[in-house]
Amino acid sequence: MKINNVCIIGGSGFVGGHIAHLLTAQEINLRVPTRRRERAKSLLVLPTADVVEADVHDPTELDQLLVGMEAVINLVGILNGDFVSEHVELPKKIVAACKRNKISRLLHVSALNANINGASAYLRSKGEGEKVIMESDLKATIFRPSVIFGPGDSFLNLFADLARRLPMLPLASPNAKLQPIYVENVAQIIVSSLSAPTTIGQSYDLCGPKIYTLKQLVEYAAFITGHDLTIIGLNDSLSYLQAMVMEILPGKLMTRDNYLSLKVDSICSCDEAKKLATLFDIHPTELEEVAPLYLAHLMPRERYNGFRDRAGR
Repeated sequence: MKINNVCIIGGSGFVGGHIAHLLTAQEINLRVPTRRRERAKSLLVLPTADVVEADVHDPTELDQLLVGMEAVINLVGILNGDFVSEHVELPKKIVAACKRNKISRLLHVSALNANINGASAYLRSKGEGEKVIMESDLKATIFRPSVIFGPGDSFLNLFADLARRLPMLPLASPNAKLQPIYVENVAQIIVSSLSAPTTIGQSYDLCGPKIYTLKQLVEYAAFITGHDLTIIGLNDSLSYLQAMVMEILPGKLMTRDNYLSLKVDSICSCDEAKKLATLFDIHPTELEEVAPLYLAHLMPRERYNGFRDRAGR
């Protein structure tokens, strides 16, 4: 199953850029819609990428985007806001547009623990979106990543920035378990699946090689950037209260729905992680291998050089 033309919806975001670079290296033609073309500067230089200003929620514009395409990758996801619009209604529109344009191949990125009966509105909406995709009769594949780390992430970068700004951090849900996966591994898996018939109709949980608590990850981000941060783990009641307060503040660093999502450990079974590495022929990258390198701008130069030497870079 050879595919030469792909539309990446949500392709101007964090994961999308890595996927676009890998597909361009294979000389696959890409169409990447974005609301503002200047926000996708890193994609404009790719020789096979066509970056188009468009509203993917508009069925007419969506149809125009899919003309001549052979596959669609949907990466759209939000942690705050209108979950139904982005995670349920948009997949419905994408499925309908695929059918109108006779496109059968659809790759869809969901979230670990997505379930129509999930603990949070986020997880329930992701579950509803999966249901839409799998009931579509398209040749679909679903990916459910845990949190994703890598250059430009909003995950470790946020923790490192907080460590730089604050001497003390009251931390909600400190014992929540996460199994972060490297963005390049996620991109490799998705790209490998594109033309692989064996992945059609399948769903894959995507996790990295190690499990951490949220507190351990915040401590690590502070450590590698050389900041002395005192972390105060909050109990459930105080965690909920903090989330309630923070969701009304500018930036919404956390909401009550985020708190509910963290009540469910975002981890995979050991067997699932091993199967993933074998199936897609990848070597799962450990967070400690790359995090010090892309957080270098937040650490003293001599500390960065030490991490770089140990990483063999």
